[in-house]
Amino acid sequence: MPKDLRDFWAGLLYLIAGAAAFYIAIDYEMGSAVSMGPGYFPKVLSVLLMAIGAISLVRSFLVEGEPVVGFAFGKSLYIALSVLVFALLAEGAGMAVAVAAVFMVSAVASSFFNWKQAALIAGGAALFCSLVFVKGLGVPLPIFGPWLGM
Repeated sequence: MPKDLRDFWAGLLYLIAGAAAFYIAIDYEMGSAVSMGPGYFPKVLSVLLMAIGAISLVRSFLVEGEPVVGFAFGKSLYIALSVLVFALLAEGAGMAVAVAAVFMVSAVASSFFNWKQAALIAGGAALFCSLVFVKGLGVPLPIFGPWLGM
């Protein structure tokens, strides 16, 4: 029996998510570190995710943790809703708006939620993600989408 149920369930979730991602990317060409194929990034990340999951699972049997008091359904819904909001906004409103919305919606789930602080972090994350993913990596999403007339 695990000594820390939070680590156990988190590790199991990471293992399952990593294995699913690896399975989805299994047919993608791997390439090499110098000439990455479309499967390089998802496969490397999924293996890292599975490794973190395995470490967390092993740790759950070795380190005593706090008892699990309950499950925060409301907070979990905000997190799930933030992912849905990103999916709905990304193409129409653009990367910057979608990322900012993810941060704002998911921040509401925190006990330490503060509108000003969340807005600053959301704006910084939107700028960072737009520059890295759209400009740097060439992700085919607009920074500001057609819904905003851009």
